[in-house]
Amino acid sequence: MAGRSTARRGGALDGTVAADDYDDANAPVRGPRAGSGGRWWVWVGRAVLWAFIIVVIFNGLWMPIRDSFAEPSAAPSAGSDEPDFPESAASAFALRFAETYLNAKKGEETERAEELAAFVPDGKVAELNLSGAELSGRDIQVVGVDPQDDNSAVVTLSADVNGDPMRLDVPVYAADNGASLVVSGRPALLAAPTKAELPAPKAVENDSGTRDELEPRLKRFFEAYAETPEHLPSYLADGAHVAQLPAGSLEFVELEELVVPAKAANGKDDVRQATATVKWRLAGEKGDDPAELTQSYRLSVIKDGDDWKVLDVQGAPRSFGR
Repeated sequence: MAGRSTARRGGALDGTVAADDYDDANAPVRGPRAGSGGRWWVWVGRAVLWAFIIVVIFNGLWMPIRDSFAEPSAAPSAGSDEPDFPESAASAFALRFAETYLNAKKGEETERAEELAAFVPDGKVAELNLSGAELSGRDIQVVGVDPQDDNSAVVTLSADVNGDPMRLDVPVYAADNGASLVVSGRPALLAAPTKAELPAPKAVENDSGTRDELEPRLKRFFEAYAETPEHLPSYLADGAHVAQLPAGSLEFVELEELVVPAKAANGKDDVRQATATVKWRLAGEKGDDPAELTQSYRLSVIKDGDDWKVLDVQGAPRSFGR
């Protein structure tokens, strides 16, 4: 017993501790290591809080600015909508009205007033009376509609009035999307459009090489176009839809002029637009001086191997002055 006590004390004195004499209660207390424990969670929480505060402040400042940018762009789109006026119904209505309004004969004033009453508000037909005079309207056609809003418009018609070309503006009110119509005011006669001055055409450099390739081919095309429709498909490109002229209407005389611009408008040399001036003879015209027509065509043609084929044919714009 004394020996064991001495050993223990000796062990204690020289700084060693036997394994079976280790006492947890007497173990030295160690401080926490750096980064351990709950302190780093505090910093994470602070970072999250500051991020939330920044987002709230940013949205509070940005939302009013964004809305102020969006408001001006919304206003023009709302005001750019076209009026939803029933133009077709109003055009037909104004045309029927004009056929009565522009025709008056002496002694038939009562009949004319009864017909006009179907187009104007009750009690207003007397304002359209034309007593003791003749009025004649011919070749009446609708040329345009100018809507003011969803219910009101002015329909413009052209006509020969007593032999002179004129315009007639007819105000029309529409209800129920065109199911009900009425002339909403007195019509107005105006001058017909005047003759415009045609400016000089732009100079075009003719591609003589392509022109020489096209000319014999187009001569045969126009012959088939008028006289031999069974040959027409051989001159057409795949997918082209060109209907021949009515049988027996014209006879091909000659290709007077052919212009092929040196530079293709679409930037592709294998597709060109050519302008052809063609002289026709009216079918059945015989004798030394048969009736002939000279007309101008715009043809779209495409290179097909060593040949050219027609894609489309229509009237040529601005062919005067070439």
